Amino acid sequence: MTQTDDRRFGEGGMPILGEAEAAGLDWVRAEVEDGSDEHCFEVAPDGEWVHIRQTDDPGAIVTTTRAKWDAFVLGVRNNEFDHFVTDVPPAAPGDRPGPSGP
Repeated sequence: MTQTDDRRFGEGGMPILGEAEAAGLDWVRAEVEDGSDEHCFEVAPDGEWVHIRQTDDPGAIVTTTRAKWDAFVLGVRNNEFDHFVTDVPPAAPGDRPGPSGP
């Protein structure tokens, strides 16, 4: 998708997706532990963009760049966000696994 597409663009040049554009993307779902379809996180790569939504509110789509998404994924792999979901403090930088870690 480029600025010359028929799509609308918002602040920072991020595309604003309508229902038709969202329906045409290949959404990848991160399943929840209980196996239900509620409150699942979905991601759809779209060229230089990555779109993110939740299954219980599919019209609310957050869009970011591929580079920012890649940085986020690397941070998750390096346990940089664990303190948001556990009571365990973040690991020291030398204790974090690399991108190919567990």
